[in-house]
Amino acid sequence: MVATILLALYTIEAKNILHAVIGFCGMCISIGGIFWLLNAPYVSVFQILIYAGAVVAIFIAAIMLTTSKESIR
Repeated sequence: MVATILLALYTIEAKNILHAVIGFCGMCISIGGIFWLLNAPYVSVFQILIYAGAVVAIFIAAIMLTTSKESIR
């Protein structure tokens, strides 16, 4: 639970947006772990598959598609 809070704070405070997305992915995985410990395996699997998998992939794709011309150089 402490890791979830620390990763959430890192997601908010990260200067680099890619690091924020990676922190968000770690936070979603740790939330899935909390659900697993609470004996809710279906919710845990959906949390990991949907948020840590699909949403993070969409975030990374959006970041790659919207990079500025200055960062390409």
